Amino acid sequence: MKKRQIALDTETTGINKFGAHYLGHKIIEIAAVEILDRKITGKKFHTYLNPRRLIDKEAYKIHNIKEDFLKDKPLFKDKIVEFIKFIKGSDLIIHNARFDVGFINNEINMLNLKKEIKIDKICTIIDSLNIARKVFPCKKNNLNDLCFRLSVNNKDRKFHSALLDANILAEVFLKLTSNQIKIDFDINNKNNIEYNILNKKNIKIIYANKKEILSNNIFFNFIKKKYINN
Repeated sequence: MKKRQIALDTETTGINKFGAHYLGHKIIEIAAVEILDRKITGKKFHTYLNPRRLIDKEAYKIHNIKEDFLKDKPLFKDKIVEFIKFIKGSDLIIHNARFDVGFINNEINMLNLKKEIKIDKICTIIDSLNIARKVFPCKKNNLNDLCFRLSVNNKDRKFHSALLDANILAEVFLKLTSNQIKIDFDINNKNNIEYNILNKKNIKIIYANKKEILSNNIFFNFIKKKYINN
């Protein structure tokens, strides 16, 4: 049976590292992109949602979604069945999963359904941010940085968009988990980038001239006298 994975992203009325849903913020866009047997299939779930509340200025600067645009959009309750049907049983790939999972579970909880539903119970949550931190420790691992590092096209990402970001995340995740990311410092390895650069015959090597060597020696002697020999 082919493995089904879903790359998911949301946009919201507010942002807060501790979970803005605790402050009454809502989801305004949600997108889920299907990956089947490590291929992006083109199947997706996507909707804008009417939050019935104002959007914070800080959040608007990120996604550029206006309140007027959302007035005629469906409520979360109108899309819950379709959404659950699309994601149920999948590996759910989310970048910084705590944020999105918290928002979605909060939206579901507010519906007061007879049967409790939590997406982390009906799906397996995979946090791509945690994976990125293991692959690229001590580096910034937001989506833009990962796109640059993994050669994923993000030129259309002027603002955050759940659908655009879910598609980008799907590509980033596939590259992060491809087992082809390796930093090789062996300059004698012919498959290494450094080897290919150092062994190209058409690379021009510029040596220091006499004036530059003299200046370097004067500076070194000054450092040696002042700080080493004292």
